[in-house]
Amino acid sequence: MLGRPVASAACQTVQLHGGTLGDVRLLSGTAVLDDGESRPFRVVRKEQRKWERPGDPGSWRREADLYESFLAEAFTPSFRRPECYHLESGDDVTVLWLEYLTGVSGRSLTTTMLEAAAYGLGLFQRRAGRDGRFGDIPCLGDEGFLSREFSQWHTQSYSLEYLVSDGCRLPAFLKESLRSGKIALAEGKSLEYACLRSPACGIPAHIRGMIEGLDGMQEAVFSRLARQPIVLCHRDFWTENIFYSEASVALIDWDTAGWGYAGEDVASLIFDETDPDKYIELNRRMVPAYANGLGLPDSALPHLRQDVLTMALMKFGYRMVQRVAFAQEPEEKAAGIAALQAFYDLFRDTD
Repeated sequence: MLGRPVASAACQTVQLHGGTLGDVRLLSGTAVLDDGESRPFRVVRKEQRKWERPGDPGSWRREADLYESFLAEAFTPSFRRPECYHLESGDDVTVLWLEYLTGVSGRSLTTTMLEAAAYGLGLFQRRAGRDGRFGDIPCLGDEGFLSREFSQWHTQSYSLEYLVSDGCRLPAFLKESLRSGKIALAEGKSLEYACLRSPACGIPAHIRGMIEGLDGMQEAVFSRLARQPIVLCHRDFWTENIFYSEASVALIDWDTAGWGYAGEDVASLIFDETDPDKYIELNRRMVPAYANGLGLPDSALPHLRQDVLTMALMKFGYRMVQRVAFAQEPEEKAAGIAALQAFYDLFRDTD
């Protein structure tokens, strides 16, 4: 990082964030170089231990693998990832020593900054085409990820006996609804699938119909999505992973990256943990900015807008249902239903 031999260094560590089996820390302090000069430093140490992500088992080490690949050739000065100073890659753990990013991130990002991120993403995806050299990078996920992600809501993970047991951390009121039959599990389906179809959940019928309608036409929906180009998706493209500084965007956490449909990441940018009051504005501005970066013609915008909303409903519809079903306070439940209503209004208008 410093470009010189270090004689000694003292530092403090601060926990940043992690993952399922990850540990991310900021190391900051002072290094004494071989000639006695003292230099301050800040560096991120990211450790990831082996685990099996459903539908994408190799993702735990993908970020390290990508730093060892030629993916860097697809970035530009205005859209990049953190620099990696040192990499340790083993069979059960990877450790990355990364640039500490500064700038605006999270909910502090303005719409203009997010627009720049959407454009930069599109340009990156145009440069990293699968038909060229980048298609030879072996560690990337495949375009079936969205289908597998959506199918989790149509798979039964837990039995009724477990869900109502003391060992399960479901809210007590939800356990009681399961015991009494107010919420009835459906054969081979998730708890969220059952909650959506239960009046006890409190979600209005028109919103339930929007999600249920998507459930009933999966094959047709994926046939329609196939008209979009296949691009290199980040797949965790939300505000907490975006850093904006001096008209440049840097993007962290590349462990779920893989081939997917154009617009998949923009769906996350618009709807993942964003303010529902901004759905309309974000949809209006992010999609054209992204399409411009990707080099799509104006005639492709109507189809792209529709497909972005469809992919967003696949990615976040049942997650939003979960928020409503698991809410223990009336205000929290009302906020979840309001977010679903805002999504419904936008989805209906686009259709």
